[in-house]
Amino acid sequence: MADDKLVLSLDGGDVVINLRSDLAPGHVARIKELVGEGFYDGVKFHRVIPGFMAQGGCPQGTGMGGSSKPDLMAEFNAEPHVRGVCSMARTSAPNSANSQFFICFEDARFLDKQYTVWGVVESGMEHVDALPKGEPPREPGVIHKAAIVAA
Repeated sequence: MADDKLVLSLDGGDVVINLRSDLAPGHVARIKELVGEGFYDGVKFHRVIPGFMAQGGCPQGTGMGGSSKPDLMAEFNAEPHVRGVCSMARTSAPNSANSQFFICFEDARFLDKQYTVWGVVESGMEHVDALPKGEPPREPGVIHKAAIVAA
């Protein structure tokens, strides 16, 4: 059975992400839970580094926050960090992922097996590419609406 999909509505259009519960069931369940609560609606991409990745999921838009839920146990897997891969951000502690995530612009294989891959962009990567750049961007891109849709 195919997994559900996450749809992020950005300024340029929708980004459709295939959720990979086969790789990271706990992380996919958390993302679905947060989306269901409207947590990601209005959240900014606070760190967008050309040639590397776009990071969002901090409710304050600073990169310092997360949800009120407990941090997740790492579900590191062998899925490579390549263009379009979605992975969880964390601190230097392996079991510290919470709500922040990033989408890779290019290959970032040095992250492999150190961060939890939980999805891959199926369509709309051009909208991720178009996000304002910076740490933080002067006018950050925003997730206007996040939704889970059946595969």
